[in-house]
Amino acid sequence: MTKPVIGFIGLGLMGGNMVENLQKKGFELVVMDLNKDAVQAVLERGNATEAETPRELAEESDIVMLCLTTSEVVEKVVYGDNGILAGIKQGAVLIDFGTSIPASTRKIGADLAAKGAGMIDAPLGRTPAHAKDGLLNIMAAGDRETFDKVKPVLDEQGENVFYLGALGAGHVTKLINNFMGMTTVCTMSQAFAVADRAGVDRQQLFDIMSTGPSNSPFMQFCKNYAVDGVSDLSFSINNANKDLGYFLKMAEDLGTQSEIAQGTSHNLKAAVEAGMGDGNVPEIFDLFLKLEKAG
Repeated sequence: MTKPVIGFIGLGLMGGNMVENLQKKGFELVVMDLNKDAVQAVLERGNATEAETPRELAEESDIVMLCLTTSEVVEKVVYGDNGILAGIKQGAVLIDFGTSIPASTRKIGADLAAKGAGMIDAPLGRTPAHAKDGLLNIMAAGDRETFDKVKPVLDEQGENVFYLGALGAGHVTKLINNFMGMTTVCTMSQAFAVADRAGVDRQQLFDIMSTGPSNSPFMQFCKNYAVDGVSDLSFSINNANKDLGYFLKMAEDLGTQSEIAQGTSHNLKAAVEAGMGDGNVPEIFDLFLKLEKAG
């Protein structure tokens, strides 16, 4: 069978490696990004062209993929002048690999359906290195027929492709996952900081806690920074702050609240305001180490 033409917007660390993986597997790409060096790297690998607008990209693509930073950016690319919605072909599918607000995802999906196009929300797990090798975890949701249509391409990008049900369920799951993960990192980072203030050796605390049920990969990442000074969880405080804000918005839309998420969000915002946003999340340990009591 002829491989579908894939339009891809967003050539950052994750998106750029996803595109490289697709090129290695013989797909024709149409790409867009504000970073022209990233675009040039794709073009030099061959079998790829650059689109001038999202509309042009959609007109030339069977599947449009987005790997963008925020729901606001996704909506701008979809609804803007010369946006995806204006150009998408009947029968084409839009896949949003980013972390977005579920209500926004469902709205975009309904507007695409009115034009005869489909949508899948498919946020990602794992790292850019996994993306380059097609070994991502993909949390996909949407109409089952639409999912089945694009699953062969998702299988080229992910080692584990999960189908989660109706459109938006992927983004719901990703936000819950990141709420849990980032809250865990903040909690463990503060545990190390409080131990330090109390005169308890950080390595000793880790040795004790890691022998019990609190042990986890996140604890290891926190220990790597708080004890060894190695920042190796490649997820920024800025991204975590954004995702916790989305989680709180989702909780509000569901008619509930999360005081735990509010606490995590408060700490992440404080780290961003302290100029730490570009650092990896376990580096919030430095904020906790210097934190003074209120009043």
